[in-house]
Amino acid sequence: MYLRLKKKSGLAGLLTATALTAATLFAPSHAARAETISEALALAYSNNPTLNAARAELRAVDENVPQALAGWRPTISAAAQAGRVATETNGFDSYRNNASISLSISQALFRGFRTINSTRQAEALVRAQRESLVSTEQDTLLSAAQAYVDVIRDTALVSLQRSDLTFLREQVRAARDRFEVGEGARTDVSQAEARVAEAQANLNTALANLNTSRAIYQQVIGTEARNLSADTTISRLVPPSLEEALRLSEENQPLIRQARHQVDAAIFSVKAIEGELLPTVSLEGSLSRSVNPSTTIRDQNNAQIFGTVSIPIYQAGSVTSRVRQAKEELGQTQLQLDVTLDQVRANVISAWGVYQAAEASITAARAAVEASQLALEGVIEEQRVGQRTTLDVLDAQRELVNQQSNLVTAQRNRIVGGYQLVSAVGKLDSTTLNLAVAQYRPTEHYEAVRDKWFGLRTPDGR
Repeated sequence: MYLRLKKKSGLAGLLTATALTAATLFAPSHAARAETISEALALAYSNNPTLNAARAELRAVDENVPQALAGWRPTISAAAQAGRVATETNGFDSYRNNASISLSISQALFRGFRTINSTRQAEALVRAQRESLVSTEQDTLLSAAQAYVDVIRDTALVSLQRSDLTFLREQVRAARDRFEVGEGARTDVSQAEARVAEAQANLNTALANLNTSRAIYQQVIGTEARNLSADTTISRLVPPSLEEALRLSEENQPLIRQARHQVDAAIFSVKAIEGELLPTVSLEGSLSRSVNPSTTIRDQNNAQIFGTVSIPIYQAGSVTSRVRQAKEELGQTQLQLDVTLDQVRANVISAWGVYQAAEASITAARAAVEASQLALEGVIEEQRVGQRTTLDVLDAQRELVNQQSNLVTAQRNRIVGGYQLVSAVGKLDSTTLNLAVAQYRPTEHYEAVRDKWFGLRTPDGR
């Protein structure tokens, strides 16, 4: 069909080339050194500032554990003073130099189980923050995948609009030729010129959208979008059924695990505050030396050690109020866990529906493109024999371009929907995607700071 029409008119060749653009949009690309979506996701994993900020936030939360463990450790302080004392006695003035130095140490022996519970609370918060980091990683990779596919989509839409503009300009030329030989009307020329102006406006809009997508791509991934590969399949990670997707989400979704760890942290928070109502036992010791502490004593050394038991009787109601407050916060986190479970389930069902709808939309859009292409070819043939007008050709071309745009959008929606579904079940991470990156391991920083007794520098040397 294409070869036969090409002999008769250059318009058929243009419309066939336009159709091929949509048909091959998301087909695997074999171009030399095209940047794959896996490479783009790896760049986002390493460079995205939002993800790096979340990692820094986790490192800060790690420090809560050594702060809680400090309850087991002694506190040591030293003091020194020096001065000159003037004394007047019965009209006689005397002067002496005075100095002292002291060292004191205090070790808590029992704090109402506050150290144990505070440590467990801090550890639960670290685990919750790790899951928050995993969630941020998934959101970042999803945004990167969407930005990648949006650039491909908008590039294809620009190509479609350019092909449409070329086709319509050819229609204007043909209409003018027919008008000049008396076979057409001035109206045909005006209609074709109007469609050219409309196509030019559509092309400008498509170019603006492409520039926006490229800007978002650079923002999320950190590099300019150049020579992207159209091989963006994610189907191998998509669950085979909705039931399987829901099961995976309950096991792997980091938001659910984060909410559970937050419940644990709230439980230990209640226990830690209740410990303030229990007695505390501590051991304290000190050493001191004084020079000329008085007019009769030249030097004085002092050493002492004693145990202290402190029993709270009434703290103005503040501690009991904080216990009640912590219990209410515990109830809130338990309810928030139920909310998160329902939210994740809804997200999975929604993502599954979007993905399935996109699959069906692609099938329908492909059929519509084929039908519209055949219709346009037929209208062009009928126009040659006087059975169709220029307006009929223009309308058929507009319908074809619309259906091609729908196909491009449906293909984009299927890919993005697949990534959204994988993210909803909690599997859109660098390990599952097998990204070629240096994996960020949050346990390394945690283990480096957990038992540090002193030191101002962070593990990375700051």
